Amino acid sequence: MIDHTLLKPDATRKDIEALCREAAEYTFASVCVNPTWVALCAALLQASGVSAIFDGAREIDMVINVGALKSGDVRIVERDIEAVTFPCREAGALSKVIIEAALLTDDEKITACTLAKAAGADYVKTSTGFGPGGATAADVALMRRVVGEGMGVKAAGGVRDLEGLKAMVAAGATRVGASAGVRIVQESQGKQPTATAKGY
Repeated sequence: MIDHTLLKPDATRKDIEALCREAAEYTFASVCVNPTWVALCAALLQASGVSAIFDGAREIDMVINVGALKSGDVRIVERDIEAVTFPCREAGALSKVIIEAALLTDDEKITACTLAKAAGADYVKTSTGFGPGGATAADVALMRRVVGEGMGVKAAGGVRDLEGLKAMVAAGATRVGASAGVRIVQESQGKQPTATAKGY
């Protein structure tokens, strides 16, 4: 359910090693890191149940060309998505298409989700977490309505606690990206989150 995430550009090897230890301990679905850390994560998580095409990555996220979509250049957006989903299918990797929902109108969100589904993506994802806004329950619900039940919807950006995770799942999310994954699991176990569980 949770993708344990650390995408800060100043993340160190020590930070990545801690992320992987937490992912294995709390049995998160995957770790999300910048490409430079994929090989290290794949090696560290090889014996765990955590998923780590190139250098061992089993899931690939891509961001749509928001400017092209807003300009009405739907073919460019479609071509970019297909350029990722096809090789992912060939390699047996999952593909997630980030629509950066905070930048889009509802009609643009519908178009982006429709294109991702038509291209065979495994998931549509709300945001990178670096845009002007993160996941909202309204966006997740809209995305779920567009793609139906057979495709994953990932809520990412701003999910910092168990209450936030529950709201996203209730809206239709099947996966949640969070840098506060340890805190969320500790809350779900009725534990007081530790100081180290604040997230990255």
